Amino acid sequence: MEAAFYHLPTPSDSERLRTYQQRQPIQTPLHYPQNQLPHSDTVEFFQRLSPETLFFVFYYMEGTKAQYLAAKALKKQSWRFHTKYMMWFQRHEEPKIINEEYEQGTYIYFDYEKWGQRKKEGFTFEYKYLEDRDLN
Repeated sequence: MEAAFYHLPTPSDSERLRTYQQRQPIQTPLHYPQNQLPHSDTVEFFQRLSPETLFFVFYYMEGTKAQYLAAKALKKQSWRFHTKYMMWFQRHEEPKIINEEYEQGTYIYFDYEKWGQRKKEGFTFEYKYLEDRDLN
């Protein structure tokens, strides 16, 4: 019991690992890219990326401009973010039921735990969980 007391988990033990971003870049061989791709921080650039790449950027680059641009590009591709499940959904077909509180039908969603798109039939998408902020 005493040993466990000295090794209590800290809040940082449950946080997702963040990649280290060096403030002062080091010299790399000249055959490596030396500069960021031109215009790679624009919505137009992100719209050309595959959905899987956008999901990677969204889930693994939290709090960055890249995450914002990935979300914006996914929304332009008709993906919708569900704040309860923290997943992206897209209509597979026109919903069978639509009212003011929810819509119900078949959806494609991106499962970030298994890293792939899945189909969910008869899913009820409650609008209260829809992230509907305009990303301008």
